[in-house]
Amino acid sequence: MANSSSGDSVTDRLLRVLETFTPTRTVQTATEIGRRAGLPSATAHRMVGELVDAGLLERDDDKRIRIGMRLWELATRSSHALRLRQAAMPHMERVQARIGEHTQLAILEQDEALFLERLSSPGSGSNVTRVAGRLPLHASSSGLVLLAFGSLSLQERVLASPLRPLAPETITDPAALRRKLAEVRRVGHAVAPGSIEAVSTGVAVPVRDETGGVIAALSAVLPRDAQVEIALFELYHAARETGRALGYRG
Repeated sequence: MANSSSGDSVTDRLLRVLETFTPTRTVQTATEIGRRAGLPSATAHRMVGELVDAGLLERDDDKRIRIGMRLWELATRSSHALRLRQAAMPHMERVQARIGEHTQLAILEQDEALFLERLSSPGSGSNVTRVAGRLPLHASSSGLVLLAFGSLSLQERVLASPLRPLAPETITDPAALRRKLAEVRRVGHAVAPGSIEAVSTGVAVPVRDETGGVIAALSAVLPRDAQVEIALFELYHAARETGRALGYRG
């Protein structure tokens, strides 16, 4: 792709424009997009206009910009994440109906836990995760499962990076995180009380694909003082059935 006078490629600038949208920032003006993407105003307005014409972005009656349906359509065609979500959904619904708490599906994406789905009920407790939201691997039960069963190079990258706290009980010491990951591999699941919010405990189990590799984590967010055994039983069952739907016969 051709470079701009600043040395940025068209792909770089396009990605920066799209990354200005977040789970909590879904509508912006073209000027705001340009500022957040670090683009000159004229360049931002031109790129936004071209993306609107292509259907990748949409402009509402107030001339504000949002992600377009065309981008969603392209992203979901033959999507591995969509196949995984479809395989997991019936079993997640069963878990959520049985325990009445948040039930979530996460995958590893760029050294973070990316949440593909979350099921909740009106009585579910506090939860900071969102669909299409991310959390650091060291800070959530899903992330701990993905990290524990991930590659050695992934583990070393995370252990060598700053382990920022999301709550007072988030593991931020590399030696303590190594011990936690060893525990997760030994027992086959993660329990993380107070790691993200003091009032909650996250529990997570691995989901395996047809090769037996861990490709996702199924988790539940429970009240801090709740017993975890029932939730883990339901999550293990859901993970096994999801794996079977994906071709895993182990």
